Amino acid sequence: MLKRLLIVATLGLVTLTAVASDREDDIKRTEKAAQVFSEIMHTPDQGIPQDLLETAKCIAIIPGSVKFAFVFGGNYGRGVATCNTGHGWSAPMFVALDGGSVGYQIGGSSTDIVMLFMNDHALQNLLSDKFKLGADASVAAGPVGRTADAGTDVKLNAEILSYSRAKGLFAGLALDGAVVQADKSGDESMYGLNTNRHEILSGKVAVPASARPLLREINRDVKEAKAQ
Repeated sequence: MLKRLLIVATLGLVTLTAVASDREDDIKRTEKAAQVFSEIMHTPDQGIPQDLLETAKCIAIIPGSVKFAFVFGGNYGRGVATCNTGHGWSAPMFVALDGGSVGYQIGGSSTDIVMLFMNDHALQNLLSDKFKLGADASVAAGPVGRTADAGTDVKLNAEILSYSRAKGLFAGLALDGAVVQADKSGDESMYGLNTNRHEILSGKVAVPASARPLLREINRDVKEAKAQ
């Protein structure tokens, strides 16, 4: 009996440690996403056009890390997504980006990815367990600058606009073939087992303190767009 109790206690401790570790990872990811987005939007004439931010349904940010790299047909990263609820931006849902060919090699540098989900169909894909860019939802390299140029109509017809930043260079980058999927373990460690993605992105889940800097930054940029 004592041996059995020790085994149960050990398993419980391991589970609690894993949950705590996952939550710490969630917090770090959210804080890093806020930093990445702020740096991108404060780069003179090189950010995401504010008029696109104003009309985007959702924004996903995949911060880079030391080991995150793009090679032909291979990449992996984890980040967060938030959606416009009509009353502000939602608490972040945790997502992962896997696979895909980007057409050239960035190498071992740290690479940040930002995706704008521009319509309801793109939003529905984000709510699914996983979807493939270019197959389940059209994707195009997003335009860069303070405003979207009139010559980018073809790109603006895409359901998802994607960007990358590596070695200080921020540019639109098509992610055809990459798979976006929900990071359920991230959602569970932050919000609990009974929280679903629809509740998170619809604004029914309270925004955690670690996500407030990110949402403040997005709200500020969207307000600036509306004021122009």
